[in-house]
Amino acid sequence: MKRKHQVTLLSLVTAIGIALLPFAIVKRSFKDWIIVYLVSAAGNLLADTYLVKKGFIQYKIRPFPDKFKIHLPFDLVHNPLLLLYYNQWALNSRPLSQIFKVLLISLPQVMMETIAEKKTNLITWRKGWTWYHSFFSMMGKFFICRLIIAFVRKINRERVSVT
Repeated sequence: MKRKHQVTLLSLVTAIGIALLPFAIVKRSFKDWIIVYLVSAAGNLLADTYLVKKGFIQYKIRPFPDKFKIHLPFDLVHNPLLLLYYNQWALNSRPLSQIFKVLLISLPQVMMETIAEKKTNLITWRKGWTWYHSFFSMMGKFFICRLIIAFVRKINRERVSVT
């Protein structure tokens, strides 16, 4: 795939993600979804910075290549958006249902990442990094964020009066 087409694809997917983001956040429990978004974005930035610095992942085509070596659209838009939708979808689900739902969201994302790694310069896996590293780390992140939102909701239910 030519570089121009890769940049166009990345720009289009990012624009769609940015357009969908308000619909994922502006819902009942606004505060909860802002927390999920911020936890996801912060976790992505930290993890991606570490993986790029250690040489496991490389992004040849990325916004602001002189300033950042990480992939800002994925870290700040794509993954947080999917995580928001997963948390809203699995909000009142039982554990087995949550596992099924995270598989339905993670598998297509890892498949697209694998195709991007093989056919484009958007991402390059190095030092033994493979699709299953991405898959299990993504699933783990989804579950950790799910636990964080469950914890926040539990705290909200047990509000302590300060009067």
